[in-house]
Amino acid sequence: MNNLLCLGCRELTKPVWKVGKKISGGGELRLKEWIMTHEEHHAAKTLGIGKAIAVLTSGGDAQGMNAAVRAVVRVGIFTGARVFFVHEGYQGLVDGGDNIKEATWESVSMMLQLGGTVIGSARCKDFREREGRLRAAYNLVKRGITNLCVIGGDGSLTGEATKSSYLNIVGLVGSIDNDFCGTDMTIGTDSALHRIMEIVDAITTTAQSHQRTFVLEVMGRHCGYLALVTSLSCGADWVFIPECPPDDDWEEHLCRRLSETRNRGSRLNIIIVAEGAIDKNGKPITSEDIKNLVVKRLGYDTRVTVLGHVQRGGTPSAFDRILGSRMGVEAVMALLEGTPDTPACVVSLSGNQAVRLPLMECVQVTKDVTKAMGEKKFDEALKLRGRSFMNNWEVYKLLAHVRPPVSKSGSHTVAVMNVGAPAAGMNAAVRSTVRIGLIQGNRVLVVHDGFEGLAKGQIEEAGWSYVGGWTGQGGSKLGTKRTLPKKSFEQISANITKFNIQGLVIIGGFEAYTGGLELMEGRKQFDELCIPFVVIPATVSNNVPGSDFSVGADTALNTICTTCDRIKQSAAGTKRRVFIIETMGGYCGYLATMAGLAAGADAAYIFEEPFTIRDLQANVEHLVQKMKTTVKRGLVLRNEKCNENYTTDFIFNLYSEEGKGIFDSRKNVLGHMQQGGSPTPFDRNFATKMGAKAMNWMSGKIKESYRNGRIFANTPDSGCVLGMRKRALLFQPVTELQDQTDFEHRIPKEQWWLKLRPILKILAKYEIDLDTSDHAHLEHITRKRSGEAAV
Repeated sequence: MNNLLCLGCRELTKPVWKVGKKISGGGELRLKEWIMTHEEHHAAKTLGIGKAIAVLTSGGDAQGMNAAVRAVVRVGIFTGARVFFVHEGYQGLVDGGDNIKEATWESVSMMLQLGGTVIGSARCKDFREREGRLRAAYNLVKRGITNLCVIGGDGSLTGEATKSSYLNIVGLVGSIDNDFCGTDMTIGTDSALHRIMEIVDAITTTAQSHQRTFVLEVMGRHCGYLALVTSLSCGADWVFIPECPPDDDWEEHLCRRLSETRNRGSRLNIIIVAEGAIDKNGKPITSEDIKNLVVKRLGYDTRVTVLGHVQRGGTPSAFDRILGSRMGVEAVMALLEGTPDTPACVVSLSGNQAVRLPLMECVQVTKDVTKAMGEKKFDEALKLRGRSFMNNWEVYKLLAHVRPPVSKSGSHTVAVMNVGAPAAGMNAAVRSTVRIGLIQGNRVLVVHDGFEGLAKGQIEEAGWSYVGGWTGQGGSKLGTKRTLPKKSFEQISANITKFNIQGLVIIGGFEAYTGGLELMEGRKQFDELCIPFVVIPATVSNNVPGSDFSVGADTALNTICTTCDRIKQSAAGTKRRVFIIETMGGYCGYLATMAGLAAGADAAYIFEEPFTIRDLQANVEHLVQKMKTTVKRGLVLRNEKCNENYTTDFIFNLYSEEGKGIFDSRKNVLGHMQQGGSPTPFDRNFATKMGAKAMNWMSGKIKESYRNGRIFANTPDSGCVLGMRKRALLFQPVTELQDQTDFEHRIPKEQWWLKLRPILKILAKYEIDLDTSDHAHLEHITRKRSGEAAV
């Protein structure tokens, strides 16, 4: 990037890249340089000068806390502020001394991929007393610290907010339980789900071998989120959570459910129990109680596994690293923009957006949940958890507790297919779609090999057991191809008539979207194509217009992140080594950008942000300077189609030549390993809920389109993409998404994640100007909860 001249002070400044500007002569929407005004430039340069920020972690540790600490330190230093570590949580704040140390840029270099909290956490009785709080205040004031970032659970945040009004306070919620109201996800929850699912997948194989029933106890004294999402992600037979105690006759219902599963041919049963599970009278339901019940009533070989603190351990997932980094950046901005009158706030996640909420409102609602459960007002407690939690619960109840009707008289016929390249989570989406369709009394068909299979008649009916065990399997069990339907309209129309297909659920990537557009166009010639269809985005590239996330992208991101961790470890061992990694994604730079943010890359080259040879040279020089510090390694990511001339080989050769005598270079093309593997908990849960929502929409749309004894759907809203947009799941007509699509490069014209690019560069210590125009503003939790909730 070339230096630009600030129009006010005539000082050279780096350009800020803005999203959604036309590039002259190009036509497509990409990034464009934006020249800052003098006021904007001056404000960005001096935002933190003269200010000091302290950061501490408190309460139970959670994976991703270190990513948040790293972001707070680096963004704080970037803005000119002094940043201090507070070691050992509130105890370190009270004790002072060497527990409060100034942080440096290099001091957080190795933190990103580490679990737990490097700066330590400790419970502190002293802080509960006035004398202890005064000592803590004195230890901050004498260092000139008036801004405090607290990363912890609701207990940690409550103590600080109620007693320290003389400080600017911002909280980040780090808790594996996801028990804090006001945020869709807390830091550490996704990583805990990763640990749980690794164990569930391992247990599933041995359970199948011996026809066993396994009872797994997961953490969650007051919140059943981990247990609930685990049950959705593994297709468990039953889940016990504190917010929704089972009915009084649950023992009989549970045993009937387990025996029905076995009678349908399953060789195992999985029961998930939150540690705080209770019945409607408030009596605890323990994993041992459940085991004894199953053994006594059914005689099944039953084992109990209590996961314990393994859920807190291990490397943080890509999601938690990115979440911690984003929340850390937003926390610094909230602190530096704060005034003595600014109320303490908590930085939260709503959909894919960072929001600021009044801390005490969130704490109060969280307390209200516990109070409602104590008063046995379980419906109220469930509502207070938020719509996302409720959606999980409703989908679970449908898939686990509702029996499919025996008769299909008067039912509709819906076909399900995969289109495009395989993506982890496709099978979970198919399973959910099939089973929800059967529960609704529909006849569900599965199509093998995408549109090609639809044209050739590779279609069969699916029953309940057909998709058993599909949730955790990667790839596409149905088979998937990139073939588009236009050349086979005649054969496809004939098979739609032959199999009486009245609705079509298409699970896939950009080909699924373009195939949907072709089906809409084909309706002009073939009446048989006038049936409702819905596209569920499923591709590692995350390039489907109309959706911020695609099924499979999270799994690919974690694969890249794990590989980068190992590569960085190798580089740390050899010293002075730079790795150039090529990622998939076509022209979409999502994987390269987000993996760069999660892995702490020094640069990530993408198509959406044009770069020149001067930019490459600047990146090499940046790494040369980095090798002079204590961090003697480098990581550079390149999206596979970011530039047709600056190939991976070219960049590798350039770095090798320019780095001679200073650092060695290595390259690695990750290839199709990014499409493989078992889907992550996020992809399993996302796919399951997308499938359920798609089938519910389909049933309604078929009834709406029934005319004169047949289905005739010819309106734009009868062919949709189901996508997550900001905070909601929306059905958007494919024809309305055309104007938002760059068809030549197979990407949406506007992509939300491009706004995260400056964070990646700041955390890699590039001298760019910080654009503060697009940060979150303070909202109220009641407003958030009343609006559309995200996945």
